This record gives sequence, C-alpha cells and structure tokens, in this order.
Amino acid sequence: MKPTPTYANKPTSDNPRDVEAWALAEASRRLIDAGRSPVNEETLRGALQLNQRLWTIFQAAMTEDDCGHPPEVRTNIAALSLLVDRETMARLIDLDVSKLETLISINRSVASGLTARPDAPAQAQPAPAPQAGARPAMAPQMAAPVAAPDGQPPRQSLRISI
Repeated sequence: MKPTPTYANKPTSDNPRDVEAWALAEASRRLIDAGRSPVNEETLRGALQLNQRLWTIFQAAMTEDDCGHPPEVRTNIAALSLLVDRETMARLIDLDVSKLETLISINRSVASGLTARPDAPAQAQPAPAPQAGARPAMAPQMAAPVAAPDGQPPRQSLRISI
C-alpha cells in the first residue's frame, strides 16, 4: 500500500467547511501543477488519485445514516461525485493534461461555495460561461437569485455544504 501523501501546507481553520474547501483547492493546485510541461506521468497520476480519494470521502459521507443534509443535497453531491469519478478515470487512462480543466473547475466551484458565508450579503458576480458540450451534473442548493445586468433571468450562486 502506498503511503498517504503529505501536504506542503495545512488548513488554517478548524471549521469543517473551510477544511473541505482547502482540500479541494489543494487537489486543484496539484492537478494544475501536474499538468504543467514537462508532464511527469507519476505526478499526474498521484494528483488524479488524490482528487479521487477526496471525492470518495465526500461520497461516503453522503451515505452515512447521520448525514445531516437533506436528501436532495445528498443526491446532488453523489451525482457530482460520479461525474468526477468518470472524468478522473478517463484522465487516468489517457493522461491527457489538456482535459484536466473539468476537474479543476468542479473543485474550484465547490470550494468557492464552501467558503461562501450564508450570513454575508450577496454580491453580483457573473456566472462562468458553460463549456461547450458540458451538461450540468447536479442541481446544487441555490442561494438567493442575483439580478443580471443584461436583462437575462437572475443567476443563482452555488452553495454546497459537504
């Protein structure tokens, strides 16, 4: 069995949401670093496996009897983790660093939602443009709608608590 990877830095907060956001950001950082040229296949595999372990922890947490999340949130997180599993397996097979952006984007989006504070006032932020051919994997728990300046329907902020 391989030893558990060590971290160069550690989360500064004991708040579970902050720790989870830090873990997702750290996984994203490692994926980005592994995708830089020249590509080291061992480093890339390690980053992908770390990301997969993190999402496996999230999956397992959603199946626990004492999970405090409502069923729809549990289902949404499970669906997102399945998308991450499929994408990770595909990258472990082809080692195509040009296709890491999906995993990095998912990690960053969920980390951003975890660091958002429910008691903080909502700020208008443009939503990221959907990627070509991408389809939503989950219907996240949404915050209050934010009016769009271009007359489009209001967009909602992503807020997921794992």
